[in-house]
Amino acid sequence: MRPNGNKPSPSSAARLPRIAVIVSRYHSDITGPLCEGARRCYANAGGRPGRLTVVEAPGAFELVSLSAVAASSGQFGGVLAIGCIIKGETSHDRYIAQAVCQGLAQISVSTLVPVALGVLTVDTLRQARDRAGGTKGNKGEEAMEALIASIQAAALLRKPARRSITGGGRR
Repeated sequence: MRPNGNKPSPSSAARLPRIAVIVSRYHSDITGPLCEGARRCYANAGGRPGRLTVVEAPGAFELVSLSAVAASSGQFGGVLAIGCIIKGETSHDRYIAQAVCQGLAQISVSTLVPVALGVLTVDTLRQARDRAGGTKGNKGEEAMEALIASIQAAALLRKPARRSITGGGRR
C-alpha cells in the first residue's frame, strides 16, 4: 500500500484503457519481480490481463524510446517503465538515471499520456532486492498504483467542466 493509503479501486480500474509496461532486461533478477508486482497490482485493481502489454527493453536507457513509441501510438492510456540502475565504479549510473527520468517526464508532457517511473536508482544490489519485493516492498507495484491514479486523475481533468448557473452576478 502506498504511504497515503490510496489504492486504485477495482470499479474504477475496470474502465482503464490499455497500459504498456516497458521492462528492462538488464538486471532481470530485479526487474522481473518489479514487473510481477506491477501485474499483480493491475489485476488486483480489476484490470483485465489482455489490456496489459509487456514489452522488453535491452536496458534502462532504451526505456525512453520504447515508452515514447507506446505513448505516441494511440493504443495505450498509460505507460509504466520498469528498470534498475545500480551505482558502479564510475558516474555512468547518474548520467543514465538522469537521462531516463528526464526522457520519461518529457514523453508524458509531450504526449499527455501518463508515464510512471518504475526505475530503481540504487547504490547496491541489496538495496535493489529490498525494493523488488524485499523489506522495502515492491516498487513495481507502487509505480502501477501511481500510474492508475494518474490515468484516473487525467480522465477527470479531461471531462467537460460543469457550469453552474447562478443569479445575475457579473464577473
